[in-house]
Amino acid sequence: MEASISLSSHTMRTHATSFHHAFIIFFLHPRLRYLSLLLLVQALAISVAQTPPFSCDPSNPSTRTLTFCDEALPIDKRVDDLIMRMSLEEKVPQLGDVAAAIPRLGVPSYKWWSEALHGVSSWGRGIHFNATVRAATNFPQVILTAASFNPQLWYKIGQAIGNEARAIYNVGQAEGLTFWSPNVNIFRDPRWGRGQETPGEDPTTASKYAVAFVRGLQGDAFRGDKSPRLKASACCKHYTAYDMDNWKGNERYTFDARVTAQDMEDTYQPPFRSCVKEGGASCVMCSYNKVNGVPTCADYNLLTKTARGSWGFDGYIASDCDSVALIYGAHGYAKSPEEAVADVLKAGMDMNCGDYVQKYAASAVQKQLLSEADIDRALRNLFSLRMRLGLFNGDPQSQPSGSISASQVCSKEHRDLALEAARDSIVLLKNRANLLPLSKSKVRSLGVIGPNANIGYKLLGNYGGPPCEGITPLGALQSYVSDTRYVAGCATTACSTSSSKNEAVQLARSVDYVVMIMGLDQDLEREGLDRVDLLLPGMQQALIRSVARAARRPIVLVLLCGGPVDITFAKVDKRIGGILWAGYPGEAGGLAISHIIFGDHNPGGRLPVTWYPQDFTRVPMTDMRMRADPASGYPGRTYRFYTGKPVYRFGFGLSYSNYSYHFHAKSRTSIYLNNSISLRTSTTSGIPIHDIKSLGSSTCRSLEFSATVSVTNHGPMAGKHPVLLYSRWPSVEHGRPARQLIGFKSLHLEGGEQRNVVFPLRPCKHLSRAKSDGTKVLDKGSHFLIVGEQEHEVSISY
Repeated sequence: MEASISLSSHTMRTHATSFHHAFIIFFLHPRLRYLSLLLLVQALAISVAQTPPFSCDPSNPSTRTLTFCDEALPIDKRVDDLIMRMSLEEKVPQLGDVAAAIPRLGVPSYKWWSEALHGVSSWGRGIHFNATVRAATNFPQVILTAASFNPQLWYKIGQAIGNEARAIYNVGQAEGLTFWSPNVNIFRDPRWGRGQETPGEDPTTASKYAVAFVRGLQGDAFRGDKSPRLKASACCKHYTAYDMDNWKGNERYTFDARVTAQDMEDTYQPPFRSCVKEGGASCVMCSYNKVNGVPTCADYNLLTKTARGSWGFDGYIASDCDSVALIYGAHGYAKSPEEAVADVLKAGMDMNCGDYVQKYAASAVQKQLLSEADIDRALRNLFSLRMRLGLFNGDPQSQPSGSISASQVCSKEHRDLALEAARDSIVLLKNRANLLPLSKSKVRSLGVIGPNANIGYKLLGNYGGPPCEGITPLGALQSYVSDTRYVAGCATTACSTSSSKNEAVQLARSVDYVVMIMGLDQDLEREGLDRVDLLLPGMQQALIRSVARAARRPIVLVLLCGGPVDITFAKVDKRIGGILWAGYPGEAGGLAISHIIFGDHNPGGRLPVTWYPQDFTRVPMTDMRMRADPASGYPGRTYRFYTGKPVYRFGFGLSYSNYSYHFHAKSRTSIYLNNSISLRTSTTSGIPIHDIKSLGSSTCRSLEFSATVSVTNHGPMAGKHPVLLYSRWPSVEHGRPARQLIGFKSLHLEGGEQRNVVFPLRPCKHLSRAKSDGTKVLDKGSHFLIVGEQEHEVSISY
């Protein structure tokens, strides 16, 4: 969850512990799954009505003639009518995540806080798995799904989650339809505990993920106009430059992120801009931290001027939980609670996760720090959103989304999608001498070793709910080889001791092949817990080496982790023949891993984040700079700016097939700017540059072109293959990235098949760069398009 509300932190921790035990039983003891469901019921023993809450009941005579109940009127007029009828005493309780009921107007209580990061979740207040629906499809954690580089898949996952959310509401187990997902922050530092929740380190990937997931969850078309009606509401968080939780005493609650205009423009802001402008997100969540001295939830420039003004945001802005209290408390930015409340509402925030605004808004009005009009502005956004969800249109069963039934939750279609997502996203990092796939007919005995092999909840990642079904990696591998034997090797993933190391070594000596399932878990990386190093924890490395030395044949290493780890030792060790990164692959992850190991699926995932060496940990997490500084030895961050040698680079991923690329012979090689445009140029070190804003949208549209790439699968197996298109400049002077991902498409290619991929390109977007002041410019001269090892030069001239 976001930070625990003070009055409910013990309750939420208790629920989390109950779910933890329930998940263990669910995955490890199939015969006791009924017991696990009972535990889940006890974990959220909250009674809810079987009829979903709604306003404007046509059977209620007192609401029939109310203007705000008239569906024929525009939403803004309906909202204005509702607010006009409310007293200040009724308005203020609407400003927290638990909005009070207004009985005299027939308005029920509403709970804004629900989560759906990779499936409808048990975190938050609005969803209850305690009656007809007791589980929801658990898709892979976002960092793994991002490795598919497939926006259509991301959209389908969002769509499935939105359908399940609405179905849960329709059976009366939801008190809200607003989900504080997705997390589209840039995975800037590999130690960040929440990096697992994000689409990775690249702004283009995060932007495309935000658009696809939000459109799917809210019910918009994958491509096309945004719908004014919402199936559910998505929220892009945490706005902005938020990517550190708790590292060596530096906490997110008080951290002041010092960010340059250049980094803000081309790294931190693009996912949020795309989420709003292209995805049509109905919510943005401001973060805990300050940015350049100002708490984000109190920053008028970020919330009102940029999000609402420049980007045209039309929705509500929520605070992260208890972040308004921090503005007076930990930040010391405001001089009183009332001043803190006034700061955020005047800046453009609408709803506070927590009850701080509800406590102090009225006294802020009394002290003339805040006007009732400021409160009305926030209420317009809040009630407009609830009306877009159809919650003021009478019986929800009679609305378009009312037909979404409980049968859609955990449906075969959704469970198959979870498996597809895991299989398409797992990354093959090493396959020495084509060790993989293993032969189903020739492997007579299999040893499975590792603390992550037989505890199913470790597949899920954070912000999960009770899964529909599941099988551990061990259980899935046992379905392929009847003589499969298991030793944990370490009691826990932390592996502080290796009490069964000798037993693991003996097992390795006695079987044909060994699969080790190692990595991290939520006790080592999560919200509120950043790592301090990049190595495998405890004695894991020693255990892996010992088993590899003892095994008859090279072993297979499977890593479950969200953040990257330095496994240089395994990369170079010939006795470790295959390495798979499986992230946190969700409820179908055990099956997906076994399908890849035994060749029922051809892996095609690519890393969405750079895997750094351990010596990167000398760089403070608190340094927000993206670009390298050779003078001070600062190496820069992410594949765009990092000057060191990575363990594995961004975009790396092997397959059981070999693929080749060629740019089409007729691909464009030059872009011509006419003389009238060239007059509006300046220079950087003698190189003419064109200011994108001064070029104008019509000129930018006239420069658009397409690049066609031929892709061939030379292997015997069919496979999903993401094609990544980059651009680069002739040099990295003036803060230019070494390369920049500008497009990607996922193809299904049969063995031997060749297909063309067409990439629509917009030079003003894809070939431009940010200057030090944040201005976007287009350089005259050479630009290079890159796919694999192939380059295609495009020259901009006038």
